[in-house]
Amino acid sequence: MGLGDDIMATAYAKIEKEKFPDRQVVVGNFKKKIVFESIIYNNNPYITQRVDLDESKPIHFIDNYPENRPYIDWKKTPKITANYFWNLDYKVTPGQIFLSLNEKQEANKILDLAKNYWFKKNSKQYKKIIFIEPSSTKVNENQFIYKHKNKDWGVNNWEKLSSFLGDEYLIIQSVHELQEALPNVFSCCVSFRIACALINIVDLYIGPEGGLGHAAAALSKPAIIIFGGWIHPSVTGYDIHENIYVNIEHSPCGALSFECDHCKKCMKEISINLIANSLKKLI
Repeated sequence: MGLGDDIMATAYAKIEKEKFPDRQVVVGNFKKKIVFESIIYNNNPYITQRVDLDESKPIHFIDNYPENRPYIDWKKTPKITANYFWNLDYKVTPGQIFLSLNEKQEANKILDLAKNYWFKKNSKQYKKIIFIEPSSTKVNENQFIYKHKNKDWGVNNWEKLSSFLGDEYLIIQSVHELQEALPNVFSCCVSFRIACALINIVDLYIGPEGGLGHAAAALSKPAIIIFGGWIHPSVTGYDIHENIYVNIEHSPCGALSFECDHCKKCMKEISINLIANSLKKLI
């Protein structure tokens, strides 16, 4: 499962655990009796991880797996498909992430380093602290390589944005082997959960539709989420966020197996000024 899907599943887990407090609530495939584990479920009092299951006690499944996502219209979407059809009747509910004390402390250490980085370069105070994640770590994942390309705003746009905002805002960027540091940012290589702990203590998150956007919502953090035209924010977007969606012909396309010209066109419609205006709305 993707980490964004894991976060979405936690919302259902809380509801079911409160209904059935004596049951062990798990996320998985009920028919195949497969129980999933995830770093997202760490410390979550509503979910039992597979390693902690007691087979002698009742088990309650959250039936959520790649072939059974609630935001996909499975009547229209075949198993082998060039694109997803979205369940426009679905509305995502913010999930939950339970951070450990060590994770919070590690995030605070990184934040202190970021502040030192700022004041070595600047004599003025930054306006706000922004955490950004420009690209997915799954961009070269064979199964969904085009999905992530179709959701990509482009490194040139992210460079322009960081240059534009970096003189007024302290920007922290999570980098990985497929993403280099942008100009005017403090970059760090961190795990997903430490990234979540950082989002929890900054003022705002900016990134593409995906895992960290769901994390921001789970942590009740304002965010600017770049949707483009691949999926509609009415499905996987949150009301507390500024969701940048381009509603043109073929939106939302859900293209999976090809590099989509429609998605490229949508991303070209998203300007630096549009992001800046959204930032003003939030802060």
